[in-house]
Amino acid sequence: MKMNTIESPLSRFQLPKLAAVALGGLLLVGCAGNPPNEQFAVTESAVRSAMSAGATQYAPVDMRAAQEKWKQAELAMQKENYDEARRLAQQAEWDARVAERKAQAAKAQKAVEEAQKGIQELREESMRGLQQQ
Repeated sequence: MKMNTIESPLSRFQLPKLAAVALGGLLLVGCAGNPPNEQFAVTESAVRSAMSAGATQYAPVDMRAAQEKWKQAELAMQKENYDEARRLAQQAEWDARVAERKAQAAKAQKAVEEAQKGIQELREESMRGLQQQ
Protein backbone atom coordinates (compact mmCIF):
# COMPACT_ATOMS: atom_id res chain seq x y z
CA MET A 1 0.00 0.00 0.00
CA LYS A 2 1.54 3.27 -1.15
CA MET A 3 0.87 6.54 0.55
CA ASN A 4 1.00 9.73 -1.35
CA THR A 5 3.27 12.25 0.29
CA ILE A 6 3.88 15.74 -0.77
CA GLU A 7 7.55 16.42 -1.36
CA SER A 8 8.82 19.76 -0.19
CA PRO A 9 11.00 21.69 -2.65
CA LEU A 10 13.65 21.71 0.07
CA SER A 11 14.76 18.34 1.28
CA ARG A 12 15.51 17.80 4.92
CA PHE A 13 19.24 18.04 4.09
CA GLN A 14 19.02 21.33 2.23
CA LEU A 15 17.07 23.18 4.92
CA PRO A 16 19.88 23.20 7.54
CA LYS A 17 22.37 24.37 4.90
CA LEU A 18 20.07 27.20 3.88
CA ALA A 19 19.58 28.21 7.51
CA ALA A 20 23.35 28.26 8.10
CA VAL A 21 23.93 30.43 5.03
CA ALA A 22 21.18 32.84 6.10
CA LEU A 23 22.57 33.09 9.62
CA GLY A 24 26.09 33.70 8.28
CA GLY A 25 24.75 36.45 6.04
CA LEU A 26 23.01 38.11 8.97
CA LEU A 27 26.21 38.01 11.02
CA LEU A 28 28.19 39.64 8.22
CA VAL A 29 25.60 42.36 7.77
CA GLY A 30 25.57 42.93 11.52
CA CYS A 31 29.34 43.42 11.62
CA ALA A 32 29.43 45.61 8.55
CA GLY A 33 26.69 47.85 9.92
CA ASN A 34 28.45 48.71 13.16
CA PRO A 35 30.71 51.75 13.37
CA PRO A 36 34.28 50.81 14.36
CA ASN A 37 34.24 52.99 17.48
CA GLU A 38 36.65 50.79 19.44
CA GLN A 39 39.17 50.70 16.58
CA PHE A 40 38.90 54.47 16.25
CA ALA A 41 39.71 54.92 19.94
CA VAL A 42 42.74 52.62 19.63
CA THR A 43 43.93 54.41 16.48
CA GLU A 44 43.53 57.85 18.00
CA SER A 45 45.56 56.74 21.02
CA ALA A 46 48.31 55.30 18.78
CA VAL A 47 48.53 58.50 16.70
CA ARG A 48 48.73 60.69 19.83
CA SER A 49 51.35 58.42 21.37
CA ALA A 50 53.47 58.56 18.21
CA MET A 51 53.24 62.34 18.13
CA SER A 52 54.26 62.53 21.80
CA ALA A 53 57.24 60.28 21.05
CA GLY A 54 58.45 62.75 18.43
CA ALA A 55 57.47 60.76 15.36
CA THR A 56 56.75 63.94 13.42
CA GLN A 57 60.42 64.85 13.75
CA TYR A 58 62.10 61.43 13.74
CA ALA A 59 59.80 59.41 11.44
CA PRO A 60 57.98 61.98 9.32
CA VAL A 61 57.11 59.66 6.40
CA ASP A 62 55.46 57.03 8.60
CA MET A 63 53.73 59.68 10.70
CA ARG A 64 52.37 61.41 7.62
CA ALA A 65 51.05 58.08 6.31
CA ALA A 66 49.32 57.42 9.63
CA GLN A 67 47.73 60.86 9.68
CA GLU A 68 46.54 60.62 6.07
CA LYS A 69 44.98 57.20 6.61
CA TRP A 70 43.41 58.45 9.83
CA LYS A 71 41.77 61.34 7.93
CA GLN A 72 40.56 58.95 5.23
CA ALA A 73 39.12 56.67 7.93
CA GLU A 74 37.24 59.60 9.44
CA LEU A 75 35.81 60.49 6.03
CA ALA A 76 34.73 56.89 5.46
CA MET A 77 33.09 56.90 8.89
CA GLN A 78 31.13 60.05 8.01
CA LYS A 79 29.92 58.30 4.85
CA GLU A 80 28.95 55.30 7.00
CA ASN A 81 31.33 53.09 5.01
CA TYR A 82 32.28 51.22 8.17
CA ASP A 83 34.32 48.42 6.60
CA GLU A 84 36.54 50.93 4.81
CA ALA A 85 36.74 53.10 7.94
CA ARG A 86 37.81 50.11 10.04
CA ARG A 87 40.44 49.01 7.49
CA LEU A 88 41.93 52.50 7.20
CA ALA A 89 41.89 53.01 10.96
CA GLN A 90 43.78 49.74 11.45
CA GLN A 91 46.37 50.76 8.86
CA ALA A 92 46.71 54.19 10.49
CA GLU A 93 47.20 52.53 13.87
CA TRP A 94 50.04 50.34 12.59
CA ASP A 95 51.68 53.21 10.70
CA ALA A 96 51.55 55.26 13.90
CA ARG A 97 53.06 52.40 15.92
CA VAL A 98 55.89 52.04 13.39
CA ALA A 99 56.49 55.80 13.50
CA GLU A 100 56.57 55.74 17.30
CA ARG A 101 59.09 52.88 17.37
CA LYS A 102 61.30 54.63 14.83
CA ALA A 103 61.18 57.83 16.88
CA GLN A 104 62.11 55.92 20.03
CA ALA A 105 64.97 54.21 18.21
CA ALA A 106 66.25 57.51 16.81
CA LYS A 107 66.15 59.11 20.26
CA ALA A 108 67.99 56.14 21.75
CA GLN A 109 70.61 56.33 18.99
CA LYS A 110 71.05 60.03 19.64
CA ALA A 111 71.48 59.37 23.37
CA VAL A 112 74.12 56.70 22.65
CA GLU A 113 76.02 59.08 20.38
CA GLU A 114 75.93 61.84 23.01
CA ALA A 115 77.14 59.40 25.67
CA GLN A 116 79.99 58.27 23.41
CA LYS A 117 80.93 61.88 22.77
CA GLY A 118 80.95 62.55 26.52
CA ILE A 119 83.16 59.53 27.12
CA GLN A 120 85.56 60.69 24.42
CA GLU A 121 85.76 64.16 25.95
CA LEU A 122 86.49 62.66 29.37
CA ARG A 123 89.26 60.53 27.90
CA GLU A 124 90.83 63.53 26.18
CA GLU A 125 90.60 65.58 29.36
CA SER A 126 92.15 62.73 31.31
CA MET A 127 95.02 62.48 28.81
CA ARG A 128 95.68 66.24 29.08
CA GLY A 129 95.81 65.91 32.86
CA LEU A 130 98.36 63.12 32.62
CA GLN A 131 100.51 65.10 30.17
CA GLN A 132 100.64 68.13 32.49
CA GLN A 133 102.07 66.11 35.36
